[in-house]
Amino acid sequence: MSARAFERDRLFLLAPGFVGRDSKREYCPECAELWGVLSYFPAIKEALEIIYQPIDHPRPDLVAALGPGDWNCPSLILSPGADAGPDARIREANGERFLDNARDIGRYFAHRYGVPRPR
Repeated sequence: MSARAFERDRLFLLAPGFVGRDSKREYCPECAELWGVLSYFPAIKEALEIIYQPIDHPRPDLVAALGPGDWNCPSLILSPGADAGPDARIREANGERFLDNARDIGRYFAHRYGVPRPR
């Protein structure tokens, strides 16, 4: 079995309190939504690899994983063989399966970990 088979899902977020384009401190509402979910259900947080990305594009770790592009945060790259469930809107790039918005990621967490679904 390859080392990739033992990887965790990778959640890419913007760090809280980044400096935005107008030099003001800001936060990403979708990333904050997921931090709320992770605080409700800490076992999910422990199961993930969380990687912070800068606000500016290109976002280096996402580009390394998914290839060139202006990738969104939050994004969740699924571990190989992860069962995303029947409602997942999985995208694919560079051989990786991923979700790129908070609601789809929340639905995935509900399917994978048995927690409540987002409204």
